[in-house]
Formats: sequence, C-alpha cells, structure tokens
Amino acid sequence: MELRWIGKDERPRLEPRVLIEDVQRSYVPTAKSAGGIAENRLLHCDNLLALKALEQEFTNRIKCVVIDPPYNTGRAFSHYDDGLEHSIWLGLMRDRLEMLWRLLSPDGSLWMSLDDTEVHYAKVLCDEVFGRSNFVANVIWQKKSSAQPNDPLISATHDQILVYAKDKAALRFNKLPRTAAHDSIYKHSDKHDGINPDGTWYGRGPWFPGDATATLQSGARGEAFARSGTDPNIYPITTPAGREVWPPETAAWRFSKKRLAELISDNRITFGESGDNRPCIKRFLAEMKERGITPMTVWHYREVGENRVATAESKKVNAKNPFPNPKPERLIHRILTIATGPGDWVLDSFAGSGTTGAVAHKMKRRWIMVELGDQCDTHIVPRLKGVIEGTDSIGVTKDAEWSGGGGFRYYRLAPSLVEKDKWGQLVISPKYDPAVLAQALCKLEGFAYDPSAEHYWAQGRSTERDFIYVTTQALTSAQLEALSEEVGPKRSLLVCCAAFSLPEGSGLSNLTLKKIPKAVLSKCEWGRDDYSLNIRVDTAAATNSADDEEPAEEQISDETEENFEEDLEEPVEVTVAAVRKKSNKKASQGQLDLPSEAPRVSKESKRRPKKGGRR
Repeated sequence: MELRWIGKDERPRLEPRVLIEDVQRSYVPTAKSAGGIAENRLLHCDNLLALKALEQEFTNRIKCVVIDPPYNTGRAFSHYDDGLEHSIWLGLMRDRLEMLWRLLSPDGSLWMSLDDTEVHYAKVLCDEVFGRSNFVANVIWQKKSSAQPNDPLISATHDQILVYAKDKAALRFNKLPRTAAHDSIYKHSDKHDGINPDGTWYGRGPWFPGDATATLQSGARGEAFARSGTDPNIYPITTPAGREVWPPETAAWRFSKKRLAELISDNRITFGESGDNRPCIKRFLAEMKERGITPMTVWHYREVGENRVATAESKKVNAKNPFPNPKPERLIHRILTIATGPGDWVLDSFAGSGTTGAVAHKMKRRWIMVELGDQCDTHIVPRLKGVIEGTDSIGVTKDAEWSGGGGFRYYRLAPSLVEKDKWGQLVISPKYDPAVLAQALCKLEGFAYDPSAEHYWAQGRSTERDFIYVTTQALTSAQLEALSEEVGPKRSLLVCCAAFSLPEGSGLSNLTLKKIPKAVLSKCEWGRDDYSLNIRVDTAAATNSADDEEPAEEQISDETEENFEEDLEEPVEVTVAAVRKKSNKKASQGQLDLPSEAPRVSKESKRRPKKGGRR
C-alpha cells in the first residue's frame, strides 16, 4: 500500500551547506569540559538544510533520533504555527524522514511523537521510508492525568510515539531498571528458597510463581500447531500428590519432559504448598534484578511525567515566556535509557525548548539539536548553560546524578554558495572565504574536507590518493603543468577553478578540471534558506489585498541556469588527458565576479604553479 498526496513527487534539491560556528554563542567552559562531553552541536537554522549539512559527516552514525514535530492541529502557538494543509505536512515530513533515515546508524532507532491528527498517516509514511518490517512499536504516553471538561465528546489524554528501526534485525534495546513496585511481587518462599521473617534470604531467596505454559494460538509454535494439530510438549505431569495434570486446551508446557525433570531436580518447579497444584516456574528476584524490565507500550504519567510537569519544568527555564507543550524530561530519559548508551549520538531536529539535548547531556550522551526559531537563544541556550554549569535542578538531574560539565558548539548555515551579481549572472557568493569555499565544494563533489599541511592543493580527499583543489582564479597552462608535476603519477586531483587554459597536446592525465560555478549549477537549488514546517494556512489571509502581501523570495530559476550555460562555450568538466584528442580548441579565459584570495603555496615545493595561483 502506498500513501498518495498532492505534490508527493515534488522533492527539494537541497544544497549541502557548510556549518559555520558562532564562537560567541558556543559554550565550552574549560574548567568542567575535561571530563564531560563538548562535541555537542546546537544548530540555529532550517532543519531540512541542517540535516543535509550533517549528511556527509554523520551518515550511519546517529544512534537515536527523537523528534516532536508540529502535530498539524491547526492551532497557533507563541513560538510556532501548527497548521499546514495536510498534503504539505506529509511532503515536508517525508523529506525530513528520508534524511533522518540516512543519518541513523544500522542499529539506530527513530522515536516520533504525534497525536491522532496525523499519526496514522505518519505510520504509513514511515512504513514507506523505513520499511514496514522495521516498525517496532506505537508507544502510548499518557500526557494528561484528568479529562478536559471542555472536550465535547471524548477527552484526549494521550500522545503516541512511533518507534522505527533502521534495521530491526540489528536493533538492540536496553531493559528498564527495576523499581520497588516490580520487586514487591517476589515474596514467596518454600523449604528450599525464600525469605525469613527477619528479612534475610535463604537458598536463592524470594520468588514469584511464573506460568509454565506457552500459548498455541500465536507465534511460531502456534503456526506449527495449526498445521499439524499436535505439539511435543503436550503431555501429562503427575504432581507430588499423585494427581495428573495437563496444559490448558490452547497451550503446551514450556519445556520438554527431559527439561522438566532437570528443573524439578534443581528445585525450580513448585506445585504449591499442598503439592497438588498445576506446576509453576519459580522466578527468583535475585535473577530478575540482573535482567531489568522489558519496556511496554503504555507509559503512565506517574512513570514518565505529563504535560503539567513539563510546563512546570519549562517555567523554570523561562518564567516570563514558558515554551508551550514541551515534553517532560522523564519521558525523554526513558526513551534514551531504552535506545542508547553513554557516548551515543542523539539527534533532535525539532528541538523546541531543548529538552532532548538537556536530558541527553545529563545522561552523558552526545547530542545534536536543530532549531530555527528564536527560542534557540531565549530558551535552549540558557537551559543548556544551566546543565553545563551544574545549576540546573530540573527533571532528571538527580536521577542521572548530574553535577555539570561538558559544553556545546553553536552553528549557523553558511549562505548559499551561488548568488546573482548586479548584472543578474550566477557567481560564487563573495561571502565565502577560501576555506569555506573549499568545504562547500568538498560537500558538493563528495570529498571529505581535510586540508593538508604539506600540500596546498590537497584540501580534501575521496580516497587515499584522490584529492580536490578549489580556487577562484583562472589557471594558466604553466600553472597546471606545475600542479600536475607536484601531484605526481600515483595521485589524482580534481581542480575546481574559475577558468583554465591548456596547451595543445597536454598530457596532464592526473588532473580533472571543472569550472565553477557552472559545474555545480545543476546539482541543487540555490538561494533558499527556509524549508520550514511553520507555514501557516490561514483562511483569513485570503481576504487580504495583494498590496498587503510580501513579495516572494527571489529564487534562482532553471531558465537563469540555462541562459548562464549558453554564455559559456567550453565544457565545465575536462579530464586533461582527453584534451589531447581535441584539435585546436583552447579553454576560455573569461573572468567571473569572484572574491580575491591570498596565495598559499607550499614553501617546501619547488614545482609550484607560476604567478601565485591564487585561491
């Protein structure tokens, strides 16, 4: 089954932006970061572009994604709008889910919180993106402890958390720690094992009588029984009192006759005080404590908190302007307890008030949060500083035994690489310095940005012997010959430059040349900074006059790209060895409106490009 909606086949052509650290907003106190985690990242930008920016570095690395996207309820809140046309919501969520799938590690999981408005459509959407076989659970979180009197029919007191694995076969979840309530049922004793009146244990200690049968109505055993009508573990057992007992009609014993004899010999089977009851397995508290509790799908507010608790936590962060409808820290704590371990990467691309990052930090997980709204500075940053400084007492601080430490880096997106100049031509943005330009081209061409201290031209690499060099200059034939000689025959180099000139018969087979920006124009859409979900559908807006509407942001159109390419006669990508096959054709020397750069040439090298080779 496929979920269809208007615009489903329309997909954004995302620009892989560079992330620029805002060192004034990064917070890494040296006094407490030595033993903590300081790799954490807070990204203040559009979350879809942020996920694309993270793709190269974090593909297959994120252990757990926790997101609380807009529920699409049609309501407006002080920090975000929550009303989208249904098909728009589906399209925007599909794009983000596909990016999140790429970032998840093979044993990673997604936890997405929604209410009844869109959760059922989101389930089918996730089936498409993750695969239906990778659905794990639909967790019910009781977000309210009492009914709302103004609800006209049935009061909604829960949200749902869809849980998906990237690969269910590789997924391993942790058990939850036991509580006193869990342990309280282990209070039985017999002559072999139990607890004395003074509280001391004897034998293997207190136990609980567990069911010794297994159903034949489901599972692999049930399927086999349905086919054959028999099961080897359906047999009579004679109790110590002499009575013959059988398993119920729709069940079989959990163990074979041989295993039953072993368990009885080891005093792990009980027939009750009279010795005439149906057999039960003795489940010992001492052994259960080591196993923990398997998580269930219904989470009560007493266990993980409710809306009122989360609102109270939010008021402690910003009393004058609390964030609406946050999640309680205990809820996120439970998710991360199940899905992660210390040091794992946790990602929240709808950060809101920063609950996920705050809890992950306290639990010694590494985290990435993305938030486009102003609450990134008004709520998230102050909250994280309190966590790092050890002054935060909210939520799970005590349970996590957190006293401070670590830090985070604050990032923004670099501007679009390509923009229009004053003549309407597409050029490299003058806001890019040489280093950021090299990073951007590495992302676009599939290279890891890794500047070499030894070779000025090795700014990134795709393999141990394949490199990239980016410059805004036009390279002469003499410069290219010198560059080729320095690269050598055992290495290859992609050269991205404004223009180039090659002599006839050139044999520089270790170089591949591309003109920028022309070579990258078709790779993505340029100049768009906002793919956000906060596009409110307001029917009242339809009554506004056209004069009241703000002009749409100017986009770089396909027509502009075509016109630009028609102006350049030469190919944008040339393998230099192939130039020898062409007769009497020289490369264009046309200049682009590009920022100037200072030369950076290896001092040790005698075979350097002439005339500085500015980048």
